[in-house]
Amino acid sequence: MTELRETIEQLHGKPLEGNHRDKALRAFEQLRSMLGEGRVRAAEFKDGQWRPNTWVKQGILLGFRLGVLEQIQGENPFSFFDKNTLPLKRLSIENDVRLVPGGSAIREGAFVAKGVICMPPMYINIGAYVDEGTMIDSHALVGSCAQVGKRVHLSAGAQVGGVLEPVGALPVIIEDDVLVGGNCGVYEGTVVRKSAVLGAGVILAGGTAVYDIVKETVYRKSGTTPLTIPEGAVVIPGSRRLQGQWATDHGLSVATPLVIKYRDGKTDLSALLEDVLR
Repeated sequence: MTELRETIEQLHGKPLEGNHRDKALRAFEQLRSMLGEGRVRAAEFKDGQWRPNTWVKQGILLGFRLGVLEQIQGENPFSFFDKNTLPLKRLSIENDVRLVPGGSAIREGAFVAKGVICMPPMYINIGAYVDEGTMIDSHALVGSCAQVGKRVHLSAGAQVGGVLEPVGALPVIIEDDVLVGGNCGVYEGTVVRKSAVLGAGVILAGGTAVYDIVKETVYRKSGTTPLTIPEGAVVIPGSRRLQGQWATDHGLSVATPLVIKYRDGKTDLSALLEDVLR
């Protein structure tokens, strides 16, 4: 793996012609295979925090640069036009992934663990990591390099951004046992810790301030530290008044996610429905 990393770092940003192109293509195909098998990841949990693997993201970007547009014909009349370095992931019954028919797609170079359920239509992009027992509901997206833990439920319409560029930026992290409600959006390297619940319509991004009314504190992105939702937090959409006389006169407010409680027995009981659906 060290040799692969050094090769990708050397080729990143350089012209890809002749022998350089052949070398880059071999390196990308090796990386794509390792990503698809879960042997490397775009981000890893080390020393108590998530860190991006910059060289992995550099390698994925190599694949985009190397690819040429082709018509790709599937096993049925459906065809599409994409970079030839980014084919669809080929699953077999041995993968133990339940992929329901109806317009879903998983790119090669994404890791999808055993027991994952994919409801149509949904999409998983290259570099993403989806762990065991997770359900990806209809119209949900797992963006490039996003990391999704075990037993997560991404409800219908949920959007998990990827963050492929800049290469040094942390991708979105959804840890184990998180429930992401319908039409939620999680973007720009946000980290959602274990067992958190995001109510329907919650939007989290780098510029979002999240107000915790239980602990009476505010969570924000700060420098290289991402916006982090605490373990077990229950977050719902809210609002706060804007300051200033003009805003007051017009009754203006800004959308603000609120932590209204922390997960307890009652919350867990309401989440049992997810086990039935699996």
